This record gives sequence, structure tokens and C-alpha cells, in this order.
Amino acid sequence: MVTTHAPTQLGFLTVLQEPSGFVGGYLVTNLWGRPIEFRLSTAVQPNRVQQILYGPTLSSYVHGEVIGRALIEKTATAASLVLTDKREVLDLRNHIDLPIAWITKSDSEIECPGAIVRSTNDRQPAMVAHPRHPGDLPRIREIAEQLEGLDLTEPFMRICDAIAEARKLGVASRG
Repeated sequence: MVTTHAPTQLGFLTVLQEPSGFVGGYLVTNLWGRPIEFRLSTAVQPNRVQQILYGPTLSSYVHGEVIGRALIEKTATAASLVLTDKREVLDLRNHIDLPIAWITKSDSEIECPGAIVRSTNDRQPAMVAHPRHPGDLPRIREIAEQLEGLDLTEPFMRICDAIAEARKLGVASRG
């Protein structure tokens, strides 16, 4: 009997702040970084009442629950791991059943040592998991081992370029 495993696919999620509000992009790739699916959100602009009521939690709410959750839920291709370059997106892990890791180029940005998947080294940026989900660490580490040699920051540049191109084309999002 041959056992087949679902292929490991990576989700790259970023959120940009623009004059029209926060805009998110979500790129699902194979292990080699080739695109499988891309989603772009509409702009989200919190109003003054929301800013007051959400206070310091507004950023993680907008980045994760509003933009990130919508992008992931509307994407047809399931990722095995979501990577983000925005710390605020990590709190999305509290609302979805999918491991999320924050990619950061500097260990000095890391506030939660218990959640470090790996520290920054010469070839790779640091990878941090949500501190409230320590059960994610073995799975994230397993996938991270498969990513040796892959530039984990490069897909975020592609997402930013795709958002800029979509803006030029006047594409309305379906995120």
C-alpha cells in the first residue's frame, strides 16, 4: 500500500499601510517558492471610534483577524504553514487552526523567547511562533528544515510588487 502525503505548501502573508488603509496580500507557494495562488485584500481603514475602542490591540486585530483571516479563508489552496513578516499577524493563530511563524531579520525584535523556532544566522532570518501555541513548534521546525536554501524574505517582496502592480491596474480586490 502506498501512502501519499499532501504536499507541503507555504503561505506568505503581509499587510501594508497605504493612504487608503491597510492592504494585505497572501501568496501560497510550493516548497521551491513557485506561486500556486495569490489573494489581495481590499483596503481596511479603521475609523476613529474603532481606534479608541480597540486601543493597543487595533493593529493585531486589523492585520490578523480582519485581513489575514479573510485572505486565508477565501484561498482555495491550503497551506501547511503561514509565514508573515509582520509581528501583528501572529495573533491570527488564535483564530485559525494553522501554524503561523513570524520571519524577522533581527533577534533584537523578538520579545517572546519561548516561541523562537530558530534565531537569525548568516543564511536565514529568525523564525518565531506564537507563544500561546507551543504545540506548533515541532511542525514549524519540521517544515523549516525543508526550507534550507529558500530565501524566506523574498516572497514578501513579490507580494508588495504585486500589490503595487494591482494598484496601478486599478484592480478591485476579492479578499
